[in-house]
Amino acid sequence: MAKPLTSPEAADAAARAGLVATMRDLITLGLSQGTSGNVSVRAGAGFLVTPSGIPAESLEPADIVAMDFDGGHAHRLAPSSEWRFHRDILAARPEINAVVHAHPTHCTAFAMCGQEIPAVHYMIAAAGGPTVRCAPYAPYGTEALSAAALAALEGRTACLLANHGMIAVGADLPKALWLAVEVEALCRQYAVALQVGTPIVLADDEIWRTVERFKSYGPRNRSDD
Repeated sequence: MAKPLTSPEAADAAARAGLVATMRDLITLGLSQGTSGNVSVRAGAGFLVTPSGIPAESLEPADIVAMDFDGGHAHRLAPSSEWRFHRDILAARPEINAVVHAHPTHCTAFAMCGQEIPAVHYMIAAAGGPTVRCAPYAPYGTEALSAAALAALEGRTACLLANHGMIAVGADLPKALWLAVEVEALCRQYAVALQVGTPIVLADDEIWRTVERFKSYGPRNRSDD
């Protein structure tokens, strides 16, 4: 049976509602607080991104800012101060359609220490390789931060941002949000393991084998339906 056609207006409305729901999920899942955190999705020839400074509980679909890849927009609200790395990630990674940025406690604690996460659990493969890298510090909202994030995400789907937070990306919003939760869980487990003793780091070749197995793991990409 042929799939029903979705109008551009309906697709836009669904994407905006998904961004609002994801921002609220960041709060309920304990990944962000207050007005911190921002989310984007690819949309047509540009992207949609959450606005700056609006608490998740007050956010409405009409508040979502549509931007082009030149950084332009015509919305009454300012886009997230981190719109540059959302734009640059989506522009550089055609397989990525969603970006989640948050400040979860354990990810941010390791980011404050400038520490990457090693392969102390096989679930690190969900982030694309044997490490979750930590990008060097750069001020928020800057081109320098965007460049650092892109480098840390090379060959990966998640990274830490020194003295700041984390980024998770995915083929769609559910996948990116799922990965953000998994990376925070990994950081929490690693923090506890460091208190217990010396965590054992799995070999790179074991993680690369798991990366291959994980290509069909996690929430199903909606485009596969």
